Amino acid sequence: MRLPPLALIALLSGTAAHAETVLTLYTSQSPEVAQQTVDAFQAIHPDIKVEWTRNGTSALMNVIRTEIEAGALQPDVLLVADVINLGQLKAEGHLMAYPEAPVAGYDASTYDRDMTFFGTKALTTGIAYNTQTAKPVSSWKELLVEENRGQIAVPSPLYSGAALNHLHAFLAADGLGWEFYEGIKTLDILPEGGNGPALKALASGMAKYAVIVDADTLRAKAAGSPVDFIFPKDGVSFITEPVAIVKDTDQPEAAKLFVDFLLSEAGQKLVAEQGNLPLLPSVPAPAGFPALSDVKLLGYDADLAVKADPEVRAKFTEIFGG
Repeated sequence: MRLPPLALIALLSGTAAHAETVLTLYTSQSPEVAQQTVDAFQAIHPDIKVEWTRNGTSALMNVIRTEIEAGALQPDVLLVADVINLGQLKAEGHLMAYPEAPVAGYDASTYDRDMTFFGTKALTTGIAYNTQTAKPVSSWKELLVEENRGQIAVPSPLYSGAALNHLHAFLAADGLGWEFYEGIKTLDILPEGGNGPALKALASGMAKYAVIVDADTLRAKAAGSPVDFIFPKDGVSFITEPVAIVKDTDQPEAAKLFVDFLLSEAGQKLVAEQGNLPLLPSVPAPAGFPALSDVKLLGYDADLAVKADPEVRAKFTEIFGG
């Protein structure tokens, strides 16, 4: 049966409207990086619209906890800083396994053995310094001197996923651990906020040093800020900014395509263009970064860290206050 022109237009319009899939992303990426990531994905998949919300990983987890309790978990995909928070969600049964994820070429240590979350880049946390007011140091303990009283910007592990990962890495390392955090406490340093505010404090001269991620600092340096980054000889913590699919998503195929993109060569090239170390060995690192093989990496057992995390957070709060 031939439809009248107006009816045909209405039918085609309705079909087009239903063709667009909406994917909800919760991420701890900075706003500009998150927008770049979403734009690059949507350029390949124009029929999928990504609506994204960003915040520090711990702040996002608070939102997720509230949504879980209400029985209305909103995101389809999570792209956050560390494996500890995702490990907790996995243990509670909130993540979907994706055994067909394209991990060929990736080191097995960069993704979950049960295929529920996958590393997308390497972000190290080291020592940044203001080149106009401070001198470079070679180790973490060199920061703990009287002339640095109140002059070190440190993100809080109660807010930042990278900072939480850093704390757990220090606890697993010889000669660092709580000793370092108690040391900055004696210097009137109060960890707070995330990497962004810490970098601003450093670049403005309000702080001489900062305990922050490599890429943020090196991007600021390239843009002309008086900052530089040090990979201390006693090691740096690192995160892989893993991506995961929420188990109860109603858009599993679109969510898988998002994971596929991040793990693809195009996705890893975007990582390098954004100034981060890609995890796919075939994609070169951006200028200004050393080879990962030349950096001492401070790792830890993620499963043990998930179990110890409540006690670790409580100890941190005991030292610095809530």
